[in-house]
Amino acid sequence: MKRCKNSSRRKATAVIATAIVLVSGSVFAQGVDDVLKADQRRLKLAQESQERINEVVERTRSLEDQYRAINKEIDGLRVYNRLMTAQTNGQKATLEDIALSMDQVDVINRQIFPLMEKMIDGVEQLVDLDIPFLITERTNRVNTLKEIMERSDVSVAEKFRKVMEAYQIENDYGSSSEFYNDQLDVDGETVARDYKVLRVGRIGLYFQSDDASITGWYNTETRKYELLDTENRNEIRKGLRIARALIAPELVMIPLPAASAAGGA
Repeated sequence: MKRCKNSSRRKATAVIATAIVLVSGSVFAQGVDDVLKADQRRLKLAQESQERINEVVERTRSLEDQYRAINKEIDGLRVYNRLMTAQTNGQKATLEDIALSMDQVDVINRQIFPLMEKMIDGVEQLVDLDIPFLITERTNRVNTLKEIMERSDVSVAEKFRKVMEAYQIENDYGSSSEFYNDQLDVDGETVARDYKVLRVGRIGLYFQSDDASITGWYNTETRKYELLDTENRNEIRKGLRIARALIAPELVMIPLPAASAAGGA
């Protein structure tokens, strides 16, 4: 009987132990699942937090880049404003000068018109007293200047430029030579005839017929065209060829008017 009881007790104990083990295993498994799920939640939360941190970092970097760009733009605007201020100050000074000049325009005009008229008269007198080369061209230039002075559609600056241009042309005649054709009244001829004319600065004016049979010059003392000896024919012909650029420049032996004493004495 005792053995049966002991055997029954051992069986009961074994069943209880097995049940405890089963219950403990089930509880442990459930605990592990809970721990894993909690770790997964923590991991997900950590990932979400990291993503938010990354977004904040990116936004911060973007704002920093914008801040730097804006600062650079501000620096550029400061330099631009400084330059514009200096330019504006210069323009103000220029405007003040222009205003002052405009106030003086009427005074300048009143002074320059008499000056230009005197200059035109000077050119006209020069043409009249000079050796008679290109008389038609030079006279027409003087008449054109007189007409321009009376025109209201021509600015004062343009009128002055034309007068100075005429003076420059007359000045260039003194240091140049040229060839041209002209009709001349020579002593002993009743009708004007075509001649080749050689001008040497303002000191000599010579002419020759096409066949070189007639050669002469303008005598500044008698103020007439006169014939020259045949010994001057070749030299004047040479001078005409040099003026026409047909041969290279070289020394030409031609007669020149005698120099007059200072003051016309």
